[in-house]
Amino acid sequence: MLIRIVRMDFEPEKVTEFLELFENVKEKIATFPGCNHLELCKDASLDHVYYTFSKWQSEDDLETYRHSELFADTWAKTKVLFGGKPVAYSLDPQ
Repeated sequence: MLIRIVRMDFEPEKVTEFLELFENVKEKIATFPGCNHLELCKDASLDHVYYTFSKWQSEDDLETYRHSELFADTWAKTKVLFGGKPVAYSLDPQ
């Protein structure tokens, strides 16, 4: 299993647009082959910072998703909303 956390810093005025986009794609991502869990979290003190927390069956499954049309389309629409550079972490649970 692989855990993936992505920190996303949005332009404050673009947060609503991101939340609408996420609402429209979350089920598609959550049911992508190899995805076992998907969750969106808001930073406790910064209203424009969000995290995705996902669990993947394997690193290969995550990479397959990252090279999919779903990811390409979603990421293209998301990255134009950023106010800062996103940071991604891949973790092996112990």
